[in-house]
Amino acid sequence: MIKELIQDTLSIFYPQLCAACNDLLVRGEDTICTKCNIHLPYTNYHLDPDNPVAKQFWGKIRLESASAFLHFHKGEKVQQLMHQLKYAHRPDVGVYIGKLCGQSFASSHVFSKVDVIIPIPLHKKKERIRGYNQAACFSEGLAIGMGIESCPHGMKRIKHTDTQTRKNRFARYKNVSEVFAVTDPKSLEGKHILLVDDVITTGSTLYACANMLLEVKDVKIYLAAIAFAEL
Repeated sequence: MIKELIQDTLSIFYPQLCAACNDLLVRGEDTICTKCNIHLPYTNYHLDPDNPVAKQFWGKIRLESASAFLHFHKGEKVQQLMHQLKYAHRPDVGVYIGKLCGQSFASSHVFSKVDVIIPIPLHKKKERIRGYNQAACFSEGLAIGMGIESCPHGMKRIKHTDTQTRKNRFARYKNVSEVFAVTDPKSLEGKHILLVDDVITTGSTLYACANMLLEVKDVKIYLAAIAFAEL
């Protein structure tokens, strides 16, 4: 009772807003309001082995499966969520979405085989500026939802790169080739690894990281992201 009274008092001075629509959250809601939760553009790609994300990597790299949790369209709620996560100091958005996605993946015949989750690493300079790695926040939530281990430092970025936002497909691949390394290959031998990022566009960053992980003995690689932005 006292705890609820304190929370109600704090909400008067520090109201909690939905990260997708900016409406006030009511008691029992967390990070995203119920209405937005219902109407977010879920892909259900984890149920379709021939989904558009998986097709993007066909013939390029050996994967067990690939997926994204939400569709990304400019000017809509998922873009707002990504902005909150990356630029408004809302790591909780990544964790929250990760938990939802993880619960879906846990019931998937394919993704339920995953042993460990590794996020795409940020360069230390960029992570210091932001305060956190948004992909690691998603990884943390996924691990909770799936009931498995997250390995936030499983990979490292050994070279700083320019932003990918305005680059075409070839420029994106060139920008991230040879910038990643596996931190401790021995510890990952024989593992089923889920490699995750925040948004997939061309898939260049995930491709570059996955290529490095595939050099580890007997690994199986799965890919996932919060959202997929079709070009």
